[in-house]
Amino acid sequence: MNKKQSPFILFIAFMTIVQMACNLGSNAATPDTFATLNGLYTASALTLEAGSPQPVVTATPGLPLPTATTSGNIQPTNTLGAQNPPVSKCDAAHFVNDVTYADGSIVTRKNIFIKIWRIQNVGTCTWTPAYALTFTGGDLMNAPLDVALTKNVVPGETVDVQVTFTAPVKDGNYNSYWKLRNASGVLFGTGEQASVAVWVDIQVRGPAYVAYEFAPNYCSANWENAGAVLPCPGTDGDANGFVLKLDAPVMEDGVTENEPGLLVSPQDKKNGMISGQYPAFAVESGDRFRTIISCENSAKNCDVVFQLDYKNNGQIKTLGSWHELNEGLYYPVDVDLSSLAGEKIKFILMVNANGGNNQDRVIWLNPNIIRQGAPSPTPKPSFTPTFTPTFTLTPTYTFTPTLTNTPIPTDTPTP
Repeated sequence: MNKKQSPFILFIAFMTIVQMACNLGSNAATPDTFATLNGLYTASALTLEAGSPQPVVTATPGLPLPTATTSGNIQPTNTLGAQNPPVSKCDAAHFVNDVTYADGSIVTRKNIFIKIWRIQNVGTCTWTPAYALTFTGGDLMNAPLDVALTKNVVPGETVDVQVTFTAPVKDGNYNSYWKLRNASGVLFGTGEQASVAVWVDIQVRGPAYVAYEFAPNYCSANWENAGAVLPCPGTDGDANGFVLKLDAPVMEDGVTENEPGLLVSPQDKKNGMISGQYPAFAVESGDRFRTIISCENSAKNCDVVFQLDYKNNGQIKTLGSWHELNEGLYYPVDVDLSSLAGEKIKFILMVNANGGNNQDRVIWLNPNIIRQGAPSPTPKPSFTPTFTPTFTLTPTYTFTPTLTNTPIPTDTPTP
């Protein structure tokens, strides 16, 4: 090739590309033009964000969505087909953080667990309850295929989206991948191209059991408000704050639960509080604190902050806090305690009134600590037989004398 002609050829090629781009933006674009460009688009894979464990996603029109699997360690094919056109600014999401179950979390076999993702709407369209989080590949783990959003999420707002899973019966590593779906059925995700799924990544290991229950032992805790020690059990309606155990608590949505719960009310004043510090508990690796937090159904103006603290070596630290309103929903709490393994910890359940005096009444539903493995068998006391003599009744004879008549002498007259 003549080197002097190369710049001219490159110029012609450049102008051809510009002309094609202009044609796309004009009414003169034909279906054949779009078909040709669509073929070029299909032939190029969309590379996901760095660090993502997912495979490269190819947008191939006409292929079905992936089907659910139940075997471990399966990566999704995630071919989204015609439902995933080139990304617009309308629907786009940003992954903020894992609220529960960070990557690699350990879950016991057959255990029901709730994964929560915090996602931000970074598009220009409001997400409505017609939007849903949709399974796109990996291990379904007995979850629903779609989970609808529970409220409107305006651009810039974040939302916590949760899915309930059941851990498989076999040990192993399991992954499940999910994307958002808009009201028109179009899937979108996170990242610059709105193409990256959010996922749950767990390790399943062995059985589990309840190592400690907070509700039955609530009066072994020291309950107090900001300035006074409180009695346990408390008195319902006490303005200083109170705690009571309920066998059938009524949650925000009006459902009566069959698990025990703690009905807790902070001191009835602005920014009132109540806390209960439990006796020291020896934490082991893999232990998890679990509960469901809710306003009581009758407390319509409830506005509180739940808080889980712990005391160790004289220092009090916070493991987590959760803002709760009476909006008809309640919130699952699942905290990994592995970082405290080997320590004897005094756990503290705290409730803070969020501002004004709202006569707050809240429920910690069945708070407990779950532990991996099987509980140690309770030793049975050894039985030592005790000899008990048997008494035999021996009849006792009583002598009864026989009465004999003795004649009485008669006087004989003297002549």
